[in-house]
Amino acid sequence: MVSSSRRAFLMGRRPPQTAWQTFCSRLKARVQGEWSELSAELHHEQARLEPASSADVHMVLTLAAEYGVTVCLEGVPQASETDGPMIVLAPGRQMARCDRLEPNSNRWFVQPGCLLGEMEAKGFQGLANAPAGMTVAAWLADRRQHDWPSGRTALSGVLHCSVILADNTQAALGPFGQENRNPLDSLRMQQLIPALFQLMGESETQALRQEQWPCRYRLDALEPVEGEGINLAHLMLGHGGDLAWVEWLVLDDAVLSGSDPQDWSWPNQEQPWQAQDVDSRIKALFDPADRFSYPGQTL
Repeated sequence: MVSSSRRAFLMGRRPPQTAWQTFCSRLKARVQGEWSELSAELHHEQARLEPASSADVHMVLTLAAEYGVTVCLEGVPQASETDGPMIVLAPGRQMARCDRLEPNSNRWFVQPGCLLGEMEAKGFQGLANAPAGMTVAAWLADRRQHDWPSGRTALSGVLHCSVILADNTQAALGPFGQENRNPLDSLRMQQLIPALFQLMGESETQALRQEQWPCRYRLDALEPVEGEGINLAHLMLGHGGDLAWVEWLVLDDAVLSGSDPQDWSWPNQEQPWQAQDVDSRIKALFDPADRFSYPGQTL
């Protein structure tokens, strides 16, 4: 029996493209970054893109939503049970700026593709103990790099960040309060931020408060210790690539140079199920369509 693909060839017709092939061809025609296909195996299709700019990320999210493709961040563990087509975003040399905001300032503007070793070579000392080959994007997403005590997320040195959510909403995250409502400048953020505060205020979440925050995502950033202000950028600490794409950060070198995250350990070596429930709800609030990957880092 002649196969349908061979019959199409003999008759001069091309076989119809699969959804994955269509996704790949449309994306390659619309992005400027370096592209490669890693696997075409059915149900395990995978590609990799080094975005040239945020425009490439927006296009990935648009087409991924249309074709049911999961978007992952390179440099952090992926969930072993992830099935279906996947595209890995790898922040590279075209997203690797690292500069002081002003001469002699402790504050640095950093893009996700910059390597921590490159930052140190430029004079940033706050991450000298972290792996030199790790990208800023992977450092921010790695939960083990952000095991600050509950309510002490300011020790991360993260002051501001710009993110792209799964629905392509852009948001600038930073200090938040009565004097600064800038993060609520879109309908999406006007829905998301109050919902996160509501979740933090629930009795089940409050019951999780202890010396070390037991959840994967740092929701405790919404209730900092006395003397510290709320900073929404801290919601991205240890986000695993599961919640958003981070376009850039502003880091305070002086703060990071004086602090190190504590050694990671779950109570009884196991994350309590209540914390897992809170994490699932945070993931659903940020990414209700599951466009980004599920958590893959073993904690």
